[in-house]
Amino acid sequence: MNAKVFLDTNIWIYLYSEDTKSPVAEQLIHRYFENIVVSTQVLGECFTVLTRKKFKTGEESKEIIRDIASAYTVADIGKFSVLKAVDIYLRYRYSYYDSLIIASALENNCAVLYTEDMSYNQLIENKIRIINPFV
Repeated sequence: MNAKVFLDTNIWIYLYSEDTKSPVAEQLIHRYFENIVVSTQVLGECFTVLTRKKFKTGEESKEIIRDIASAYTVADIGKFSVLKAVDIYLRYRYSYYDSLIIASALENNCAVLYTEDMSYNQLIENKIRIINPFV
């Protein structure tokens, strides 16, 4: 599959927290390895959750973030992302930060956004489908 996919923070957290949902996260990453996009927001959120919830030490979390950043396409958050997120917030009523995730995925031409935090199977702007891989 050549279409790009965006993985939300929760997918990475399940992978690295050794949760019961880890196998699904591993399958997604294996299946889409060449086509995965993450954002600087996702990297920051991952670091925060991994350390705050004590899934990993600060140093382990730092290494995980480095590994993700070096292996996958990382979308920077800039002013256009913020403006797009506000539009998405106003139209679809997601939280601002979820809207910023969607905006980043749209800006990077992703066909699918994998997350468990948003409306399952929703199509945003006729361009990106939100899929909960744990359903």
